[in-house]
Amino acid sequence: MQRLAADEVLQRQLTLTTHRISTLPVVVLLPHSRCNCRCLMCDIWRANQSGQEITRDDLARHLADLRQLHVRWVVLSGGEALMHSNLWTLCALLKDLEVKISLLSTGLLLARFAPDIVRWCDEVIVSLDGSHEVHNTIRGVPRAYERLAAGLAALRALQPTFRVTARCVMQRLNYHDLPHIIDTAHALQLQQISFLAVDVATTAFNRATPWDAARVAAVALSADEVQHFEGIVEEVIRNYAADFASGFIAERPDKLRRLPQYFRALDGQGEFPRTVCNAPWVSTVIEADGTVRPCFFHRALGNIHQQSLAEILNADEAMAFRRRLDVTHDPICRQCVCTLHMDPHQTF
Repeated sequence: MQRLAADEVLQRQLTLTTHRISTLPVVVLLPHSRCNCRCLMCDIWRANQSGQEITRDDLARHLADLRQLHVRWVVLSGGEALMHSNLWTLCALLKDLEVKISLLSTGLLLARFAPDIVRWCDEVIVSLDGSHEVHNTIRGVPRAYERLAAGLAALRALQPTFRVTARCVMQRLNYHDLPHIIDTAHALQLQQISFLAVDVATTAFNRATPWDAARVAAVALSADEVQHFEGIVEEVIRNYAADFASGFIAERPDKLRRLPQYFRALDGQGEFPRTVCNAPWVSTVIEADGTVRPCFFHRALGNIHQQSLAEILNADEAMAFRRRLDVTHDPICRQCVCTLHMDPHQTF
């Protein structure tokens, strides 16, 4: 991307103080509601199997708003975006806006769609939940790791420099595997890996209501496991210093230490890590049914099938939400596992 114009930087700064969205750097778009994995820590795959999706016409009606709001980065999330009936028609529209397109994927369909991915997307971010057997166990579908590896090989065969990174959701089934996860990311020739804790506190990811204690216990860590995890994190910080220095591990050591701190807080044994986030001021989430949210975790602001995106984001209720929101004290924000913080000059 080119250097930001001074007026766009000013607009970003004004948004943070006036709470009116005049520029929106990031849009997270969920093109399709279904998923092809059966992960324990997520309920998206339990959704109606007929699926919902954003059509080309749905997106086309809001292109003028996306352009006026200076959208710079569109993240295709899900569900599994590659299950869309024709994802590339959406990408073709977005490319007219000259945005960066990132595809979040389970990896199961990468090989099938590799030519289209390298044509239309700027990068892929895959889910990597562990070394070979751990990943397969968590994903809950046959040969998930093998299909991911084959898909990555297909992308490299077409474009050796194509950027592919990974995200790993840490939980009870894989916290002990942390060093092997990093080794596996190297073996798969990924360019970076990042880590976040499993969300157990919200209604995100297709949960009609927050999880009960039994569901939480299935993926959260016990007090003894937290202590074990803290030791593993310190071991990783010592043994993988080169990966922190190079940026292969996206988090700094102090941020990686937040993972066991989060699980310790879930057990009532301490405070949650301090939240630093401005996502509701710099981004929005558009779900497959058209629902618009300030982020994955907060309540809906409206629906693109009923209003324009700009109208939704700058309605009195939406502006009042941002004006009142204190991310350091809000109960949803305090337990958030996936924060975003952008400065006004950031490009992509």
